[in-house]
Amino acid sequence: MLRAAGLDPQVIVSGVDEDAYAAATTAELVGLLAAAKATSVAAQLEDGVVIGCDSMLDLDGRAYGKPAGAAEAIECWRQMAGKEGTLLTGHCVIDASSGRSLQGVAATTVRFGTPTDHEIETYVATGEPLMMAGAFTIEGLGGWFIDSIDGDHTNVIGISLPLLRRLLAGVGVTIPALWNQYSSVE
Repeated sequence: MLRAAGLDPQVIVSGVDEDAYAAATTAELVGLLAAAKATSVAAQLEDGVVIGCDSMLDLDGRAYGKPAGAAEAIECWRQMAGKEGTLLTGHCVIDASSGRSLQGVAATTVRFGTPTDHEIETYVATGEPLMMAGAFTIEGLGGWFIDSIDGDHTNVIGISLPLLRRLLAGVGVTIPALWNQYSSVE
């Protein structure tokens, strides 16, 4: 998503143990995880802008992250079928040189279709949903089983560009300054 939006990010794995965090709500949890990831990476750098994110699906008050395996993904889809959930993505931006940081959570409503058991099992067998929060995508094969969304579609794909733009501006970074193909434009 960031590369398509003109950025050339360096991916640094945070090493944060996501299972070590708990919160009262899914929104609080994704916010905590995004901040933990960004803080871990920023501590390793002297300069640069660090963006930490974490996504989960909130369905009936339960948080669904990436499924542990195919059986969990199938069960997740059986729970989601015909329902509405909220895809939440925590974002944390840190300017490593100044230490300034901001965070926020983007929320997008997702209305799931009602795929048959065969469709669910075949979709899960592709492997696509195994690496996704809530075991689904809208831009890939899973798009066939999403009836509609309300809100920011980029949030569902992985990172909310509108929220990220506001957070970056809040730490003094403009989008044109980050565009790799237009680096001479300020």
